[in-house]
Amino acid sequence: MAENTDVVVIGGGYAGVMAASRLTQRDDVTVTLINPRPAFVERIRLHQLVGGSHDAVVDYRKVLAKGVRLVVDTVTRIDAAERGVTLATGGTVRYDYLIYAVGSGSADWHVPGAAEFAYPIGSLEEAQRLRPVLDAAPATAPVTVVGAGPLGIETAAELAELGRTVTLACGEVLGPYLHPRGRRSVAQRLGKLGVTVLEGPGAKVTAVTRDAVRLGDDRELPSEVTIWTAGFGVPDLATRSGLSTDALGRLRTDETLTSVDDVRIVAAGDSAAPSDLPFRMSCQAAVQLGPQAAETVLSRIAGEQPAPIDVGFVSMCVSLGRHAGIFQYADKADTAKKFYLGGRPGAKIKEFICKGTVWQLAYEARKPGARDRWMKDDKRRQLLQANRDKAPTTTERAS
Repeated sequence: MAENTDVVVIGGGYAGVMAASRLTQRDDVTVTLINPRPAFVERIRLHQLVGGSHDAVVDYRKVLAKGVRLVVDTVTRIDAAERGVTLATGGTVRYDYLIYAVGSGSADWHVPGAAEFAYPIGSLEEAQRLRPVLDAAPATAPVTVVGAGPLGIETAAELAELGRTVTLACGEVLGPYLHPRGRRSVAQRLGKLGVTVLEGPGAKVTAVTRDAVRLGDDRELPSEVTIWTAGFGVPDLATRSGLSTDALGRLRTDETLTSVDDVRIVAAGDSAAPSDLPFRMSCQAAVQLGPQAAETVLSRIAGEQPAPIDVGFVSMCVSLGRHAGIFQYADKADTAKKFYLGGRPGAKIKEFICKGTVWQLAYEARKPGARDRWMKDDKRRQLLQANRDKAPTTTERAS
């Protein structure tokens, strides 16, 4: 009889759920998913939670394979030598293989006053904390959203559509990922919603107080509620556990998503840095990396060489309130093209994708491994070769 293999997945986001469900293809694999919350969080809907149009959570029973054991707890340390993880409640869970999928959250605070007076919304708890603050603020209270990536744009539009007085402090440029044509479309929609968009070096927030924000050009704007969406960071679990990480704290891996320190640790999603060429933090990357991390583990269990990762991008979707949005086409290497769909069609596509992502998780839970239809990125091979010319190739590490 085949020996059972214990696999622990840390993190129940898009990548972790996809990985955990994919692992159930083998009957001789026991899968444990450790997550601090009892429900799956739709991070791509957190701006809707803030605006009151969605609760941004889904029951794990709808998106996780039945064979996965869910442990609601927080991992405080990974002991690679002993192959175990320590839980906040004091217990220890042993593993034969570990998938590190802790995701990302709000970036560390570097602006004076931001930690005390601004409200981040990179996690469910942060968005839930902000909601009653907005409800208590007068309808005419000035609201400043700091950061002009997708989350900042979506939050500003969501609140402006509700009648809030919103300023979007972009720093350098509105929607830096977007093609200039798409950016103009977004700016026009925000203008129709009444959002004041501040761009350029002088629009960078340099300080936050209880009732104002200060900009790089010394302007001071009244702000009764300041919402912080500028950048994402990753948990420091890998760093605290003595594993190799990049400058941001993502676990360094090779092209099979295997840790450069330990062949039994595999990473996926926002917290992975394969070959020091990490993908854009997004659910689009996570739902591809999760299954591929699981396939790496399954290959090792079978005594086979894991395949290198193969990820491709299609677009970036941004909501602009409940009635408009933008579907920004991208090439497979994740560079925006000049083509986009805006307005109501853009909103419908964004909602279709949000619902479709949950459907994809549920489908993987029911039929693990049955559906992998992403277009792949050929340019990554060129970047990898350029890096290999500068440094030694990563070799297989001892167990």
